[in-house]
Amino acid sequence: MTPTPEYVHLLPGAPLPPLASSAPAKVVIVADVVVESHWQASVSDWLIRSGCLYMLAWGAGCSSWDDAVDMANLEQFGFSDVPEDRFVMTTWHEDEHLGEVFRFAKHDAQHPSEQMDRTLILHISTDSREVELLDAFAAA
Repeated sequence: MTPTPEYVHLLPGAPLPPLASSAPAKVVIVADVVVESHWQASVSDWLIRSGCLYMLAWGAGCSSWDDAVDMANLEQFGFSDVPEDRFVMTTWHEDEHLGEVFRFAKHDAQHPSEQMDRTLILHISTDSREVELLDAFAAA
């Protein structure tokens, strides 16, 4: 049985909160809005430092999230070789339904060398949709 994911709502451009855990995690970014690249880079770095090992991006500007998280992972190691156990898998899902992205995250997204028992739904929006997104994840 997959544990209930953690839901974090971020207002675009807002300060980043501390995360409850830095255990290895899958992160599904649900972006309702396009954000400034500087803030996106800060969020990406925050995710890497918070244990993200697999990031799936969906919604507005999702391909830019894929690039930003890849860049943050490379920056963490001075643009040198990234150790296998710290390499972050990234995907973006521009033309898929969110339910399919949740299904993939829940059942198929695996890191090549690390176990990830924690899932985070990172919702970037002006309005919280916690119950809706957690229910959609559960149904996937």
